Amino acid sequence: MEKPVKLTTSFKCKYNRIDIHQRNYKPYIYTTIPKHLASIHQFITQWSAARFIDWANSIDESVGAYIMQIIESRNHSEQAYKSCLVILNFEKKVGKQRLINACKRVLDLRIYNFKTIQNILENNLDFIDFEQEPEQELPNHANIRGKHYYD
Repeated sequence: MEKPVKLTTSFKCKYNRIDIHQRNYKPYIYTTIPKHLASIHQFITQWSAARFIDWANSIDESVGAYIMQIIESRNHSEQAYKSCLVILNFEKKVGKQRLINACKRVLDLRIYNFKTIQNILENNLDFIDFEQEPEQELPNHANIRGKHYYD
């Protein structure tokens, strides 16, 4: 029995051959060669959950914990990479300490997306101590029963 002939795929530009690749007959398999990707795509292929978590932990453990929660909250970790990148780039825009304060605050709220961090930083809520915020008293009104009603 003869071995099957391995065909090659040729890539041309203006009738000049650029490259030849061995053909892959397996269905649903990518055969991309990383060196042929555009530089921005090469950068994206280097993204991984571990890379973002390590980067976040190098800033602070609370930032690392928040990034880990974002990655775990998605069905596929790749869906979280862009959010992680935006959050980690806030360090350059607002500074390390503000990002740390915002992440600590949001970890208590248990909301895992970059928009929450962005809102905290834009409204300067990272400067307010979260634990020492005064509880708002209910106004005195005849229609408000209060907690003693349910005891």
